[in-house]
Amino acid sequence: MDTLPSPFSGNDAGQLSGPRSEPLTAGQLRELFSLMVAVRHLDSSAIAWQRQGIIPGYAPELGQEAAQVGSGYAVDTTRDFVFPTYREMGVARAMGVDMVAYMSTHKATWHGGLYDPRQSRLAPIQAVVGGSVLHAVGWAHGQTLDQKDGVAMTYFGDGASSQGDIHEAMNFAAVMKAPVVFFVQNNGWAISVPTERQVAGGSVAARAAGYGMPALRIDGNDVVAVVEATRRAFAHARAGNGPVLIEAMTYRRGPHSTSDDPGRYRSLNEERDDAGEDPLERFRRRLLADGVADEAFFAEALAAAKAEEEHIRAGIQALGSRPGSEMFDLVFQETTPALQAQAANWREESEHV
Repeated sequence: MDTLPSPFSGNDAGQLSGPRSEPLTAGQLRELFSLMVAVRHLDSSAIAWQRQGIIPGYAPELGQEAAQVGSGYAVDTTRDFVFPTYREMGVARAMGVDMVAYMSTHKATWHGGLYDPRQSRLAPIQAVVGGSVLHAVGWAHGQTLDQKDGVAMTYFGDGASSQGDIHEAMNFAAVMKAPVVFFVQNNGWAISVPTERQVAGGSVAARAAGYGMPALRIDGNDVVAVVEATRRAFAHARAGNGPVLIEAMTYRRGPHSTSDDPGRYRSLNEERDDAGEDPLERFRRRLLADGVADEAFFAEALAAAKAEEEHIRAGIQALGSRPGSEMFDLVFQETTPALQAQAANWREESEHV
């Protein structure tokens, strides 16, 4: 977990400042495993919910549990802020966001989710590719101007790293020394295009040198490594040293979304061969080998995950419709004559239904 080596060794990006964080305790390791089990179970359930018509769409994250739970676990929700994409359910769960409220976005009940971003420290889900990165840099720069010590963390994928918004955000953050952690989940695929056909130069982390910022390229399937790297990045940014890029190497084991058919661009055999070791099973074996957990604990964690999923599913199904007038109330800060006319026509039509 050091600054990316060749071909950028010896550049001006330098090493991350500050000491390494304290090792995780046995209790924290067990908590991380429980979170990963909960996320794995909720993720597979959400796909089933989409097939059953409970939610209209969902972006799975099978295989990325360690990257998401580990990074979300490192966030200080008393002062930091996270800017997700549409695939960070595991981050939300690790941060303690109410999952019925979070999943309401996937139900299309409410455009930004029913959770409070200010209280939870998780910005609304962002469906625009690379869109949340600029928001994160703006918030982080505001922390600098206000002389506060909050750090923004923003997520994007290897495919999104080719967006112009990413360049603008990284350049501005580096120039202004904004306290931002750019967390890239390199899951091997930019929708249907493999990373090697999407990312020039071989890695996203290598690009950080061009902005004069340090980068960490880590094993995204090792939850402990992810926690440690994210903590180091936060400490570096919080100390006023500017942004950090983390590239977590993982693998998307399922479809890009519930509307995607991965069989059109890769085979099941290719997926099994390329995906490597399951991050959940890998962590399970580590806890067993180190005597941190036993089979009784694993059974209890799974039972808790199933009970949580039932609670979330019931909560989502109980959500009612939002008032139709909200589609006009929340378009502009100050309404326009055209919008007022549309709202009046809608009310007239609704009253005659």
